[in-house]
Amino acid sequence: MPTVESTITTMARAARSAATQLGRASSEQKNAALMAIAAGLEKKAALIQAENRKDLIQAEENGLSAAMIDRLSVKDETISSMISGLFEIAALNDPVGAMGPASIRPNGLQVARMRIPLGVIGIIYESRPNVTVDAAALCLKAGNAVILRGGSEAFHSNQALAQTIGQALNDSGLPQTSVQVVPLREREAVLALLGQEDLIDLIIPRGGEGLIRFVAENSKIPVLKHYKGVCHIYVDDEADPEMAQEICFNAKVQRPGVCNAMETLLVHKAVADDFLTRMCGQFAGAGVEIRGCDLTRRIFPDAKKAEESDWAAEYLDLILAIKVVDDLDAAIDHMAAYSSQHTEAIVTRNYDRARRFVREVDSSVVLVNASTRFNDGGQLGMGAEIGISTTKLHAFGPMGLEELTTTKFVVHGSGQIRK
Repeated sequence: MPTVESTITTMARAARSAATQLGRASSEQKNAALMAIAAGLEKKAALIQAENRKDLIQAEENGLSAAMIDRLSVKDETISSMISGLFEIAALNDPVGAMGPASIRPNGLQVARMRIPLGVIGIIYESRPNVTVDAAALCLKAGNAVILRGGSEAFHSNQALAQTIGQALNDSGLPQTSVQVVPLREREAVLALLGQEDLIDLIIPRGGEGLIRFVAENSKIPVLKHYKGVCHIYVDDEADPEMAQEICFNAKVQRPGVCNAMETLLVHKAVADDFLTRMCGQFAGAGVEIRGCDLTRRIFPDAKKAEESDWAAEYLDLILAIKVVDDLDAAIDHMAAYSSQHTEAIVTRNYDRARRFVREVDSSVVLVNASTRFNDGGQLGMGAEIGISTTKLHAFGPMGLEELTTTKFVVHGSGQIRK
């Protein structure tokens, strides 16, 4: 009987072989495979949902929260969303083979860069089965083979999706092993995957901070990390107060359980009294718990005292830390100390301060007069994303098709030799 280690190694070798073929595939072939997957999802929707019900029953027996069960559910609209996503990705420009600007060296050599696939990608993720299809589609379009290891709570759902994807790939003439889902529940499978440094080029973990730290600490393969989203908005003393109130409310309340929701609000001391009186009242009406500095609590006595740990907290809930700051410098210093380099925003009518903020704040997305909720591949015109990287090698921010590729140098000569 194969061991966990041998099973993962066999999958990794098959993925490496498939990646070679995928790297040569045309855009038309890859798009045809995406359309075949979409057709397969529609055809096998009942089977996929039947397998998903097994996971839901197990989740309820294990006492998973209602929110987790909702994320795990594959409803009719989930299938429709997967299919729509496949069509969107097929419509995107294929980055593979694209050439960058060329330069001519003094010796006449023409130097340019060409986009190429990364090779084999391993993705480790939790809960949502739709990630299986989204990740498979993005990796395929970018010419990469992918090994997917979903959470054990979605085991049956992911295996059904893997079967559907594999059949579609086979029917469209691409290697069935271009997309593989690990068929093992054991945690040892994750460790075995993280040890395949000779066969896998990149690991992308998607999930909670605990999962990502586990992957980063145990991987022998480069990891694109996103530990958490401690996102800030700074309301300047030259902000439009109505605009600022609307932006802050949206950033915290519209969907508090996501990584691009605001977790800390910084307000210039010159406008704190008026702005926070209105803002905190609106937050309280929406059920937001305020944890504030001493000045915030003087303005809004119902606020709880903010502890040091609150400034670095990712609540993913209707909880907000608020601090009154002296000026833009103090706001930037606070972000430098506590930000997770995910998303920060400034609300101001002062052009010079906006320019300083954009230049000096070191996060993957910085916004001027807009909600932090826009740090999303779809919202930023990328069509789709595989996650948001808060590391800088080799991607920073939402990762779309281009971020799933790299470049190689292409040099054209006319007989030059080096002397």
